Amino acid sequence: MFRNKTTKSGWQVFPEFVITQSEKSKSSLEVFQKYFGVGKLYINKRYDNHHEHLYRYCVRTIAELDSVIIPFFKSHPLLTTKQRDFEIFADIVQMLKDKKHMSDSGLQLIAKKIEGMNRKKKSKYLESLETKRHPLDS
Repeated sequence: MFRNKTTKSGWQVFPEFVITQSEKSKSSLEVFQKYFGVGKLYINKRYDNHHEHLYRYCVRTIAELDSVIIPFFKSHPLLTTKQRDFEIFADIVQMLKDKKHMSDSGLQLIAKKIEGMNRKKKSKYLESLETKRHPLDS
């Protein structure tokens, strides 16, 4: 979720499924892309103390996430702590399909779910003035 002045709320929810590998493992990402038949590969060029660029396999459209990625991982659950993140991610994609992100309360619910994923970073949206003026009704 990030600021986007072109949207009505000033915020945009941007779901994406991403797998990252170093340059030497790029071929494994190509296998995923071929298998799923959706998504794109992107390069993240690195000029720091690392010796290789990173490659990312990304699926970003709600339609592709909903019709390909989410059904696959529902049929083949992850055997790691990432399974919980996947379940939250799938809930958020459903909320986007249901247009819940079009309201302040829907954006707040999505932001709270995002906070529970991955690195558990505080949501910039929930810390914003817009949200503080419109608290979530519990």
